Amino acid sequence: MALNKHFSKNKGKLIVFSAPSGSGKTTIVRHLLGIDYLNLEFSISATSREKRGEEKEGKDYYYLSAKEFKSKIKNHEFLEWEEVYRDNFYGTLKSEIERIWALGKHVIFDIDVVGGLRIKKKYPKETLAVFVKPPSVDELKIRLKKRKTESDDKINMRIAKASIELATAPQFDRIIKNHDLAVAQKEAEGLVADFVGVKKKVTK
Repeated sequence: MALNKHFSKNKGKLIVFSAPSGSGKTTIVRHLLGIDYLNLEFSISATSREKRGEEKEGKDYYYLSAKEFKSKIKNHEFLEWEEVYRDNFYGTLKSEIERIWALGKHVIFDIDVVGGLRIKKKYPKETLAVFVKPPSVDELKIRLKKRKTESDDKINMRIAKASIELATAPQFDRIIKNHDLAVAQKEAEGLVADFVGVKKKVTK
């Protein structure tokens, strides 16, 4: 996938958070987005899957049909993309990164393990890749069941995929063990503050 020429002149940092579904990475990313001094903007991924619950277009994802997604792949409109399951695509549009850099902000990703590593490979110096590790696979299954958004078969597919994803953790720059959410959030804030070159603000 060829990149636009101006992509080589990075306008900000890229902060990648990856983990198996149910690890808590989305909650951590939302926490970081609420910290103004970090100057972060969320990279909204594109997906061909259906909306879940209260999800909204342009906020949680850009929802495309499988046909539309494949067309954009053919036109080289993605920075990275992956077919997670058959006709179930996820990817990062180049236009999304351009949108965020134009705001003068750093990009933060809540992204699949494969996509996160691809971004790290393309921008090794500009990217901080963080893997969020759950307490255990059993705990992951409990968290996914509590969501009540997917069938048992789909949950089992995610658990099987999680075992493979956990093996990629050493390829990331940092690993955050999410045994205690508050502790994990503070650790994430410190890592990001250090990477983007700002001093972490002490909170009471």
